[in-house]
Amino acid sequence: MEKDKTFDEAMKELETIVQQLEQGDVPLEEALDQFQEGIKLSRYCKGIVEDAEKTVTKMVNEENSTNLTDDSE
Repeated sequence: MEKDKTFDEAMKELETIVQQLEQGDVPLEEALDQFQEGIKLSRYCKGIVEDAEKTVTKMVNEENSTNLTDDSE
C-alpha cells in the first residue's frame, strides 16, 4: 500500500474492498488478499486520525496556554 494516499483515497479503497467482500462472489484466495489489504488500509487511516487528533490537541493546548498568558497581563 502506498503511504502517500490521502485519508479519503484510503477510505474509498477500504469501502470498495468491504463491498466486494460483502457480495461474497470473490474467490477465497482473493478474498484473503483483499481482507489483508483492508486491514492495512484500516491501520493507515487510524494512524492518520490519531495524528490529526494529536495535532488538534496540541493546537488547543497551545491556544489555551497563549490565552492564559494574555489574560494575566
